[in-house]
Amino acid sequence: MKTETLPTPDRVATFEANRRRLWQIAYRMLGSRAEADDIVQDAYLRWHAAPLEDVHTPQAWLVTTVTRLAIDRLRQLRVERELYVGPWLPEPLVSEAAPAADHAAELASELSVAFLALLERLAPEERAAFLLHEFFDAGYGEIAQALGKNEAACRQIVSRARKRIRVDRPRIPVSRERVNALLERFLSAVHAYDQKAVLALLAPDATWTTDGGGKVRAALRVLKGAERVAKFAIGVARKFQAGVEYRPADVNGEPGFVLLRDGEVESVMSVRTDGLRILEVHVIRNPDKLRRVRIGAAPVTT
Repeated sequence: MKTETLPTPDRVATFEANRRRLWQIAYRMLGSRAEADDIVQDAYLRWHAAPLEDVHTPQAWLVTTVTRLAIDRLRQLRVERELYVGPWLPEPLVSEAAPAADHAAELASELSVAFLALLERLAPEERAAFLLHEFFDAGYGEIAQALGKNEAACRQIVSRARKRIRVDRPRIPVSRERVNALLERFLSAVHAYDQKAVLALLAPDATWTTDGGGKVRAALRVLKGAERVAKFAIGVARKFQAGVEYRPADVNGEPGFVLLRDGEVESVMSVRTDGLRILEVHVIRNPDKLRRVRIGAAPVTT
């Protein structure tokens, strides 16, 4: 008996209508553009091969498939990241143009480098359930289907993940203008080697995280405390700032900077702030994560 399938044009149209949502899920799960691309491509191939009787609701089938693929891949990456040299940060999404005003707050809350790094503390299924419920408006029934669990278990998973995220990182809404102002003042103070001014802009328990991946010079541990962060930042500026251009950019939905040397991207910087002082500095220097960074790119819309 022949297995019935959807006509190819209908499958293509259905998938393309959901592609952006699927990529958003995959990127937030894995923190890598390349990995997200691979997951979506795999889902595309599976979608075209799926028998019609297995597809009750196309969007639910696609979300379930991408979620399960991302969970499996994240489990593999967890092992790889245990061997990663130095701190791990996500591959950044960078553009020179800021997102639309009505989209900026949403991006900052769910896409920032700081938030994606925080999600690394969640187990793969916790991460999937939390993201689907909190940012993709998925009901517990849809989450249960994606995870292969019952709704009650999914409620517990989401609740546990939400508590961990809120305890570790209370949300502090801050305007883009204030973040920009703090960043500019911070860089000016660092380049002036003014330690007192730098300290005034840092929270007492501020941290500095650099992701070099063992490929370039970078701090191998997270620096903690305003004094250490200020000393390190000024020390780096004294040694390496000659010939470096700082270009304002949108980094994962938030204000940041791209550092260029001889026209080539050397690093991407973003911060987390409470609006008064800088709480965290994140610097991505791993060249493997900077290959897609292009100055002049379109605004982040993912």
